[in-house]
Amino acid sequence: MGAVKNKRMPRAVREQQMLDAAVRTFGQRGYRAASMDEIAELAGVSKPLVYLYLNSKEDLFTACIRREAKALTSAVYAGVDRSLPADRQLWEGLQAFFTHTARNPDAWSVLHLQARTHGEPFAAETDAMRAEMVVFVTELILAGAREARQDPHLPEREVAGLAEALVGAAESLAAWANTTPGVSARQAAATLMNFAWAGLGNLMEGRPWTPAD
Repeated sequence: MGAVKNKRMPRAVREQQMLDAAVRTFGQRGYRAASMDEIAELAGVSKPLVYLYLNSKEDLFTACIRREAKALTSAVYAGVDRSLPADRQLWEGLQAFFTHTARNPDAWSVLHLQARTHGEPFAAETDAMRAEMVVFVTELILAGAREARQDPHLPEREVAGLAEALVGAAESLAAWANTTPGVSARQAAATLMNFAWAGLGNLMEGRPWTPAD
């Protein structure tokens, strides 16, 4: 009966089932160690069917990266109320980010570790997601500057560097939080918020730190 049901399953549903199995396998075993046989068995389909739908192991991995990158960015955007002050937007965005990565550790492993350690074109897929996040954070920093001083003209290079640093810190902290027992998404978000926003607040109000001569 199970085989009959599988044959009648819509293609889109079956493909998502394969991607679910692939994300779990790639995330837990790594790209090179994962086998198409294992993915097919976990998905409850034949290996030829996986190849029929997704062509190759490389194409399957790319499809996993794209799906999970879209899910993560969508979760962050959906978690932010753009009518709130910039610091609240950043707080909500960080909570959404850490909540999603905590709930989907295999997907985060695929995005943060596996895709970046196996060269092009996989790394390019995650770079595109990261660039989108950096643009989002850049907008929040500029909004915060406007709120603090009615002056959006922070140096462009400085804003870009701050956004890159904040996104990089979030990525590293998510990897740490997912492997450290007892660290909640809210705690991880609060840690980064306390680390980042205090310094950003001073900068936005025209009080940058400068090294002593």
